[in-house]
Amino acid sequence: MADAVTSVSVVGISGSLRSASFNTGLLRAAAGVLPPGMALEVADISQVPLYNGDVEARGFPEAVLRLKERIREADALLFAVPEYNYSISGVLKNAIDWVSRPSSESPLDGKPIAIMGAGARLGTGRAQLHFRQVAVFTNMLPINKPELLVMGAVEKFDPRGNLIDESVRERLRELLGALARWVRRLRGEAG
Repeated sequence: MADAVTSVSVVGISGSLRSASFNTGLLRAAAGVLPPGMALEVADISQVPLYNGDVEARGFPEAVLRLKERIREADALLFAVPEYNYSISGVLKNAIDWVSRPSSESPLDGKPIAIMGAGARLGTGRAQLHFRQVAVFTNMLPINKPELLVMGAVEKFDPRGNLIDESVRERLRELLGALARWVRRLRGEAG
């Protein structure tokens, strides 16, 4: 394992629950192109219930507590953002809504993030733009470049959702390198 100065732990979150999801496939592909010193763990948001303030008042569900803790412990987050009806998927927004509560204790506050997505003609560009608005309110700190908008995803993934396009894999490698540099910069490390 790399030393504490160079190591970057990342939690990946896919906004799709579909087993052959292109966006979940991007997270799987990311695990194979991590820069030195970076570790990636993919979080499962499928058990996070629909947000309900009454439930929150009685206590956070176990799935939410686990997700909050994983995010709190991570150095950065990697979001794979699908586009549904020109916006973010409901499951992703729901997970963010839970994790961000209460705002004074949100593990998202000040967290470095990278955003990517795979879709049709615009490669989830509209959803990523909406996600950036959510990042502003929750005070997450996204890198701006490079962007990873995978257009024509059906041609770049196999039927099981595995990335087969090497140019996308290279762009993913660049995104992860930029995320590692962003984390180190925010830590005040050289580089």
